[in-house]
Amino acid sequence: MTTEAAVHRAATAGRPKEPLTRFHLRVTATTFGANFSDGYALGVIGAVLPVLSTSMHLNGVWQGLLGSSALIGLFFGSVILGRVADAIGRQKLYLYNFVLITLASAAQLWAHGPWSLFLLRLLIGFGLGADYAVGPTLLAEFSPRRLRGLLLGSLTVLWTVGYVLANILGTYISLSDSSAHLLLASGALPAALVLVLRIGTPESPSWLASRGRSGEADEIRRRYLGEQPDPGRTPEQPAAAQVTPSYSALFARGQRRNTWFGAIFYSAQVLPYFAIYTFMSTILASLHVSDANTQNTVLNLFLLLGGVVGLWPVQRMGRRPFTIWTFAILTVCLAAMAGLSNASGLVLMVPFVLYTFVMSAASNITQVYPPELFPTALRGAGVGFLNGASRVASAVGTFVLPISLDQLGAGWSMAWLAGVLLLGTVVSIAWAPETKNLVTTEGLHH
Repeated sequence: MTTEAAVHRAATAGRPKEPLTRFHLRVTATTFGANFSDGYALGVIGAVLPVLSTSMHLNGVWQGLLGSSALIGLFFGSVILGRVADAIGRQKLYLYNFVLITLASAAQLWAHGPWSLFLLRLLIGFGLGADYAVGPTLLAEFSPRRLRGLLLGSLTVLWTVGYVLANILGTYISLSDSSAHLLLASGALPAALVLVLRIGTPESPSWLASRGRSGEADEIRRRYLGEQPDPGRTPEQPAAAQVTPSYSALFARGQRRNTWFGAIFYSAQVLPYFAIYTFMSTILASLHVSDANTQNTVLNLFLLLGGVVGLWPVQRMGRRPFTIWTFAILTVCLAAMAGLSNASGLVLMVPFVLYTFVMSAASNITQVYPPELFPTALRGAGVGFLNGASRVASAVGTFVLPISLDQLGAGWSMAWLAGVLLLGTVVSIAWAPETKNLVTTEGLHH
């Protein structure tokens, strides 16, 4: 038995199961709503962009800027506000970021110029980026350990639901300039609901304890989580002089391996995901798949199905084997698409559908692993950094893939995307820690 396993068994011996309370469900629901809003916001711009390109007379540069505007905001929001959350607490950002998202989403109704729409979507992305850092962090710090994987993994399912719903509405609603702006502004509705439900959410007890405010932390655990203070529990040590660690602490001895693993694993997953699904119609055409609309619908359905089915292995398997095996399967799928690029459309759809299903299931881990890789004092900054790095990778893949399809063709494009997934496989085998059975979410140190 490893030292880590022995420590875990000793720490958990005789401990009662942590109760699942109504408060847990409330925090989970509001974090779910945030991920739904994110998926909807990123999906809806693709649905309306063809109409806006005509009504606003957009050139290729403006189409690219509007399409990536929320991703740009997500990068800055995750990186900047993740560290702010470690300095001032989770609760303030958890509430006020959705004030920004709600107002900016509603204002898209009147944004009839490219600059105004770009700035509003930048603000939406900035607010969502903050929630990428704060939402899973707060949920991880409140969740019962036995359900943490299930609750965090479910976030990606709700993201997928929002993304697919936006695509379906854009496909089946006859859009004009005015209805396109109405569809954009409709994102304010789920955002406003999330905002209302978040009012009154307390501060994270883990964060309070890490700042030396153990009395407040115990009161929140008692009042909201039904937990009584453990007289034998060793109090968490406050951060030295109450100073928030800098980003350099993410790469300090004992933490750097988790940080580099998280950045590479997350980026290797989302780069092919965003690139492929942003240009799915182009890829299907390049692979000579007939009836692209029907195939697109089939792939979206498998995207949803994979997310739901993937919740079970995230909860039951360890984080490490789940990550390694899904990376390996995804690598084989895209390698098969590369090797079969001249085969019939029906043959090509087999690895494409399997890739879609497994990728959606695998994406659940991107909400589970990051909060578990960092201790409380670094969790906001760490999760924010990983999300920011992943959004850079997403933007790079989305920018490069259409050029690659044009210059190299679908076969070689699938081959280099398979190479990205192979990198994720190798790095996961070498560095992925097992965090499923952490007694708390204080993170692993090596």
